[in-house]
Amino acid sequence: MKVSHRFESVAASSRIRLARNFKDYPFPGMLLRDPHAEEQAQEIIRLIAAELMSMDEFDLYDMREIGDDQAEFLKDAGLISRDLLRHRPIAAALVSHDESVSVMINEEDHVREQYFVKGFDLGRAYERISGIDDAISESIPFAFDKKLGYLTACPTNLGTGLRASVKLFLPACSRRWKMDLIAKYLTHKGLTLRGAFGEGSAAEGEFYQVSNEVTLGPAEDVILEEVEQAVLGVVDMEIRERERMKAEGGLALCDKIARSYGILTNCLRIDGQEFTKRVSDVKLGVALGYFALGEEEITETMADLDGLVFTMRPSSMKRQKGELTEEEADAYRAIKTAEILRRMDLHFA
Repeated sequence: MKVSHRFESVAASSRIRLARNFKDYPFPGMLLRDPHAEEQAQEIIRLIAAELMSMDEFDLYDMREIGDDQAEFLKDAGLISRDLLRHRPIAAALVSHDESVSVMINEEDHVREQYFVKGFDLGRAYERISGIDDAISESIPFAFDKKLGYLTACPTNLGTGLRASVKLFLPACSRRWKMDLIAKYLTHKGLTLRGAFGEGSAAEGEFYQVSNEVTLGPAEDVILEEVEQAVLGVVDMEIRERERMKAEGGLALCDKIARSYGILTNCLRIDGQEFTKRVSDVKLGVALGYFALGEEEITETMADLDGLVFTMRPSSMKRQKGELTEEEADAYRAIKTAEILRRMDLHFA
């Protein structure tokens, strides 16, 4: 689907996730209690790794061997989940070199296959992950029932095992008290609204995820179409609220955004909470056209600002600078943010 740059300033990324289990092995929850768990888990990991590495370049992360810092970094990047870390004795992840594909092994299910794509393109994400899904099933047959579809550890994933989600930046709807309305709109369509990192997470940086709830019954193409249409509706609401916000905000809104940009480029220390809030202000300013940018530059700048947010997460900073005290982290965040923003060379229109 071809979308406008205004649309892309709302829809940041798309993800398709497939949940699968193998018919001849105990599900991971039982596998943890099995005396032969490690042997069976390693056999599953070996078979999947061999298949995927014959298709593309993947890095294998054995959860028994990686440190807490690396695990936290992978989790912050969305490449692994908390549930995978809870199953460390039997768990692993295969991540493609470009980090567009992540296959978690022995999480809640034997396999959680994920494909990530920037912007709004569920069709492309589904097409890529389907190829990987087919390849894995050739190595180890999946647990499948003619009536229930793919069998999963949790009943909410039965059927297609498909979760289609789109990550949306919704500052106008959030600040103008429209999120309850959006949640009701999505519930009516059988979809759900979650925080930035999915189930159980908060709306960090005014990011939200829209995804399907139902996996049993409708076919994959129907689920994709339902999510796409709902996302189109939410994006339209956000764009309209941005237009109203700009018309009503006047100089006061522009000043608020300019102050946030000024703080980010000149402060000597800033904590994570304020940093996230100020970057969200700047991103809103970019989306509203307060900065001198062409349409294509708006999309690139929004992506660069999202990259900045990830760079300043504790796990990322730890990779860059090692262990930091709270004061050191706040100072480094301020210095590094100012450096990156100045390289971006933003100017008010």
